[in-house]
Amino acid sequence: MPFYSDELIEEIRSRNDIVDVISGYVRLTKKGSTYFGLCPFHNEKTPSFSVSPNKQMYYCFGCGAGGNVITFIMQYENYTFYEALELLASRVGIDLPKKEMSPQQKQEADKRARILEINKVAAKYFYMLLRSDQGKHAKNYFVKRELSEETMKKFGLGYSNKYSDDLYRYLRKAGYDDNILKESGLVSIDEKRGGYDKFWNRAMFPIMDANNRVIGFGGRVMGEGEPKYLNSPETAVFDKSRNLYGLNLARLSKKPQILLCEGYMDVIALHQAGFDNAVASLGTAFTAGHANLLKRYTKDVYLTFDSDGAGVRAALRALPILKDAGLSAKVINMAPHKDPDEFIKALGPEAFQQRIDEAENSFMFEIRILQRDYNLRDPESKTSFFKEVAKRILSFPEELERENYIEAVASKYHVGFEQLRSMVKHHGTRGAYTPQKEKTPLKSGIQKDKKKVDGMKQSQQLLLTWLIEDTRLFKAVEPYIGPDDFTEPIYRDVARMLFDQYYNNELNPARIISCFSEEEQQKEIAALFNARLKSVDGKAEREKALNETIVRVKQASLDYRREHLDPTDMVGLQQIINDQKQLDRMGKLHISID
Repeated sequence: MPFYSDELIEEIRSRNDIVDVISGYVRLTKKGSTYFGLCPFHNEKTPSFSVSPNKQMYYCFGCGAGGNVITFIMQYENYTFYEALELLASRVGIDLPKKEMSPQQKQEADKRARILEINKVAAKYFYMLLRSDQGKHAKNYFVKRELSEETMKKFGLGYSNKYSDDLYRYLRKAGYDDNILKESGLVSIDEKRGGYDKFWNRAMFPIMDANNRVIGFGGRVMGEGEPKYLNSPETAVFDKSRNLYGLNLARLSKKPQILLCEGYMDVIALHQAGFDNAVASLGTAFTAGHANLLKRYTKDVYLTFDSDGAGVRAALRALPILKDAGLSAKVINMAPHKDPDEFIKALGPEAFQQRIDEAENSFMFEIRILQRDYNLRDPESKTSFFKEVAKRILSFPEELERENYIEAVASKYHVGFEQLRSMVKHHGTRGAYTPQKEKTPLKSGIQKDKKKVDGMKQSQQLLLTWLIEDTRLFKAVEPYIGPDDFTEPIYRDVARMLFDQYYNNELNPARIISCFSEEEQQKEIAALFNARLKSVDGKAEREKALNETIVRVKQASLDYRREHLDPTDMVGLQQIINDQKQLDRMGKLHISID
């Protein structure tokens, strides 16, 4: 790794026992030599998330998330490798040396620092303009929205001048060149127009990250113009899918839940009314990245989306994303008003708190919206509605949970409990219902619909798993299989490291994962060390499976070498012929585990 030596990385990893670390996030139960719990990276009812103290690795047999303790912190906290390393170092009292960056990394870090600096300067300029004569109409807009001076200051609200190159000229005078200004997302530059502002004649909303750094802006046009709201483009410091408006303030709230809104003004109005736990997505659809960010600060999310059709659709999209992230979600009913801002102006904070207290269970909300498609006065339509409800109740795997929802639906829609229960059981015998929803990325970035591993890859995975689980197999395998017999490049790299560790008497699969910086690679290596074979009982069956696996791996190696052999390579050809003869003899060979 470019910042820290391999030895230091390994010391940090080895001093953070993976069971101790993960048990701080996931409730684990020991079964044999392995711990199991519910996977934090996808929604499940039956534990498939395993943590091995011997391997110092975790692996989910459901979604494929896996790695070592550093990988876990990266995936769970949405941290970079270096952020995860710093957290783990701090946990065990290791002082990290000052980072030494490569020229490219230093250039990238400098660029980020310069953009953050420019954003801060721009935010102060916009703030000043709002309080000048030029910003009167924007100030009046905020006053008409009933925002106090204190609230405007708290959120750093501002105004971008009506001249389309005003900020550009101001920043140029401050010493920033065109290249970095273009990278900031605040300025566009072309040959015809020169430099001109992204935002002009707009009420400005600085967007801050959780550490109170200005990372971007939102702007509402003053007067006529499109679009009504405009957001900064994505930059080196601004990722819309991993930041939420108002989170820098909401994360400090003492309230037990977070209120998820649609717009900036809703967040500001709620904070002004005393609801300092409100946040909003940044002009984009709610994503898995947003859900994972929220999970750092709460277990409960209450949706305060607009009560119109678009708001309802947005809520229906967000609910399964929150559920997949392991968050509990409820929906606040804003009727008869459109949004939190309107609601509080009309009815006040006490009434809104009552709506929070009465927030609707997410499943019951989905059923209520579903009911709009049916006429409950018509017997046929009413029957179809309850059939669909019965199918959806089957999505809950536990019987007690199903019973509770049957009772809740029966009570709300005045249908007999036993009748609905019978309908659920009837549909259950015809196959469980899986609700159709948009596929959303899991927190770990791994998808539930994993690609089926082909037979040859599976054999190579099994062999690597067996080698780390029973080191006696190295001696049995060594005469026939070496690292170069693994045909997948990443498998071959891992096998070389594993054999080297074995020869040096320091088998350590978790350390191998640290040699790869990409999360996808770490996941794939974790899978290599956690391959599963259908149950084999007894020594004889295990030895038979081992022999068959060695033969398959060797045959695949020979086929691969033949396919990639240079026709003029006579030495290589002779080696393949000799290895094929050895393989033919291996068909009659019995390799013992002892």
